[in-house]
Amino acid sequence: MSDQPTYPPKAKPGDRVAVLSPSFGGPGMFPVPYELGLRRLREQFGLEPVEYPTTRKPDATPQERAADVHAAFTDPSVTAILATIGGDDQITVVPHLDGELIRAHAKPFFGFSDNTNLLDFLWRHGVVSYQGGSVMTEFGRPGAMHPLTEASLRAALFDGGEFDLREAEDVSTEVGHWGDPATFEALPPSEPATPASWHRADRVVEGVSWGGNLEILHWMAAADRLLPAERYAGGVLVLETSEELPSGTEVFRMLRNLGERGLLRQFPAVLFGRAMAWSFEQPKDAAQRAEYRAEQRAAALRALDAYAPDAMAVFDVDLGHTEPQQVIPYGGLIKVDGPARRITVTY
Repeated sequence: MSDQPTYPPKAKPGDRVAVLSPSFGGPGMFPVPYELGLRRLREQFGLEPVEYPTTRKPDATPQERAADVHAAFTDPSVTAILATIGGDDQITVVPHLDGELIRAHAKPFFGFSDNTNLLDFLWRHGVVSYQGGSVMTEFGRPGAMHPLTEASLRAALFDGGEFDLREAEDVSTEVGHWGDPATFEALPPSEPATPASWHRADRVVEGVSWGGNLEILHWMAAADRLLPAERYAGGVLVLETSEELPSGTEVFRMLRNLGERGLLRQFPAVLFGRAMAWSFEQPKDAAQRAEYRAEQRAAALRALDAYAPDAMAVFDVDLGHTEPQQVIPYGGLIKVDGPARRITVTY
């Protein structure tokens, strides 16, 4: 991991930005949040979205999606690339990507969840990207974009430099169905946010970030897509879980497997995103959500105690599958200041 990551040039208002579906062509099935996200890109950010053949195509092949990724990176009129949403099969797209081509035309890429595959691919080819900021979820949020999310996205897209992550005062967990237009007429319900929880916060760690969605990382490990553990030494590990709501037992087992690989001990600091704790299949109430997050935190601490006993950890950071979401540079610099209880990212 390089201590001097390469940040692609920033976009600026008025620029054209690619809008891609490297995983699931969600816009073809749920046009309302997608069109809302496009409108906010135009009206609030002053950017002109550019679609590609598979952006709205739910059944696009891996080869077709890879071709769109190549086209977006090599298009000289495009200055940034945003994923529409995640999915579950981007792992099949990565073998069709040309890393040298993409590195030669490096641009900021924004996405999370299944886009962990592409974030990692860019990291391995020396390009800083951004975990977060999907069109259908963050830009297409019902009612309005969350102010914390918007501030983070503006800093990552346009400004660069250091940015202190702020703790949310309120969080949204329950979501309306995207097939119902009424969902988008009001803000999602919210509840007071619990503060971040710091573990072994007696030092300052600064390093290059790596990680992503834990379930996707587990798939990548099974497909032998990870590098030797020593290549990650000294970095800041960023982890979060999805709306599939893996149990504490599952979270421990996934982390244990990474620990047995020798991976966890490479990172002196770990950031865990605030766990999503509600889904249509598991509609947990407030008490159950708190219990679920506590169970996941205990599972993570158990794994760290076994495989990275000296690591500093911060839980309930507003990143990943959470609302509000703040953007995390992937392969970029993060400073975790335990005594000051401050997380500073470099966009």
